Amino acid sequence: MLEGLRVASQNWIGRAIMGVVMGFIVISFAVWGIGDVFRGFSSQRLVKIGGGEVTVEAFRSAYQNELRRLQQRLRRAITNEEARRAGLDQQVLDRLITDVALDQRARSLGLAISEEDTQRLLKAEKVFQGPGGQFDADRFKQIVRDAGFSERSFVNDQKGAYLRKEITDVVTAGLEPPPVMLEAIFRFRNETRAVDTILLPPSAAGAVAPPTEDEIKKYYADHEGAFRAREYRKLTTLAATPAALAKPAEVADDEVRKLYDEVKSQRYGAPEKREVGQIVFKTEAEAKDALTRLKGGLDFSALASERKLNPKDVDLGLVYERDFGDPKVGAAVFALPAPGFAGPTATPFGFVVSQIRKIQPAVFSKSFDQAQSELRKEIAARKAAPEVRRIHDAIEDQRSAGKSLAETAKAVGVEIRELEPVDDQGRGKNGTAVADLPGGADLLKAAFASDKGVDNEAVSVRDGGYVWFEVADIEQARQQSFDEVKAQVESKMRKDAEEKALAAKANELVEQLRGGKPIDNLSGELGLQVKRVADLKRANRPDFPASTIIQFFEVPLHGAGSVAVDGGQLVFVAAESTLPKFDASSPEVLAIAEQLRPALQNDLLEQYVGGLEKAMNVQINQKALEAALGGEGEK
Repeated sequence: MLEGLRVASQNWIGRAIMGVVMGFIVISFAVWGIGDVFRGFSSQRLVKIGGGEVTVEAFRSAYQNELRRLQQRLRRAITNEEARRAGLDQQVLDRLITDVALDQRARSLGLAISEEDTQRLLKAEKVFQGPGGQFDADRFKQIVRDAGFSERSFVNDQKGAYLRKEITDVVTAGLEPPPVMLEAIFRFRNETRAVDTILLPPSAAGAVAPPTEDEIKKYYADHEGAFRAREYRKLTTLAATPAALAKPAEVADDEVRKLYDEVKSQRYGAPEKREVGQIVFKTEAEAKDALTRLKGGLDFSALASERKLNPKDVDLGLVYERDFGDPKVGAAVFALPAPGFAGPTATPFGFVVSQIRKIQPAVFSKSFDQAQSELRKEIAARKAAPEVRRIHDAIEDQRSAGKSLAETAKAVGVEIRELEPVDDQGRGKNGTAVADLPGGADLLKAAFASDKGVDNEAVSVRDGGYVWFEVADIEQARQQSFDEVKAQVESKMRKDAEEKALAAKANELVEQLRGGKPIDNLSGELGLQVKRVADLKRANRPDFPASTIIQFFEVPLHGAGSVAVDGGQLVFVAAESTLPKFDASSPEVLAIAEQLRPALQNDLLEQYVGGLEKAMNVQINQKALEAALGGEGEK
């Protein structure tokens, strides 16, 4: 055949025919996928990154491992479609691309790590250490096995990880948030405002004309979707959760008081702060002498100057008790009932004399009496947790025997709960949320994926318990007719019109205030009272929602604005603003820097890796990506 081809190609007619034939062959190869060879992809190459690649198998394995970890963390099954909607596939792919890019960079820099250094670093990882802080070989093997690695492949994988860390550590070394950024955040968090307010009631807008029949019908036609009856399901539930098994009445009052004292600062407000100055002395005698002089009238700053100390070295600013490195010093400072001097307090660095200049009292949104009910339930739930497993096993035994939920509950001594029709958001037909819904969103998700007569698996809930359920009845979603919802439509139209008229009235008053009219004069004309709201910060507080507080800070100082609130429209003027002094060495600013540093490092690394990937010309085979994920999800 080859000889025939050679002879045929000796004249121009034969060469033309051979050219056409070879063209068809090349096109056929491209159609059947051989073109991937010429485009730089093979059937197993998902991503080409310079001289490296991500294979389909490597991606599939990493994706499945990440999906399994996510399911374990959420304690429920997650479909491939759900994971892709959440962007899990892209996150895994981006990580693999980054790893390959950094691996190539490490090779180009000649970086390497020995077996001995790898073993040493692995043994230092806390996750592989036992209770005594020593490397635990059995624990190491278990973790490696659970992650889907052999010991050898895990060690090789970690070698690459350590080399990549060497590069990223160099890129981010010494990175600190700019002082101007720290000051901006500090001032944003700590600016305090006082606003003068007038609450306009709905009646201030005047009478609103009722809508006509035709207007109501048109509104209904334009907003039909808003008047669609939702799907409701009637459920029977059986809960074996710490909350369901808890017995709050058996919790002693002193236990509740103890928990309140432990958590009140974190949950219900801010603890006391004190403005403090400190000087450290080498000997106790020096400290006592200094304390005597201070109590005799010597100025603290003069003492600091005398000892050639910078004001920043002695001024701590406003601090919490927890901010002190030595608890004994903090205890001494906060033991003083009023501003004054504390010490000398012995520390490993010397003897500390402290000046308490100002005391900012603690502010709590809930008193003990207000919080004790929820804390009592929390303690009771904690005590009931060990009982959950026993009840779970007993219920499963009954379910395995074919018992209904009602029969199972009676056998194990646990009450069932009949839930009246509820929608997938946990609201009843009256629109209010169902109180103490067992399992919450996890139960609703499972219940609305089930059907009547189905034997359902128990739902694992986030507090460590379980909820079994049966769908007793289903009321399908439907479009409500105009006659059914006419009154509801008219009410909605009236409310919209009243809110619009009230907002317009408020805007007129705001323009008068911006034109220079004092708010006291305005309130007199309206017959309404001016109320001052002080100590406002950009933080949650019980009397205003966050959206309203934001509006108070959107206007300039002495500027006016309005915002819709419960009971009407609030017209306000930003009367006062206080900006605290910025001290880059204060505990609060140092904490802000600590919070910002990881974000800045991530931004810098993203730019660095992005530059590497651009230089290495990353190419992704989208067909192979879809095939690796089973062709599911949106493209």
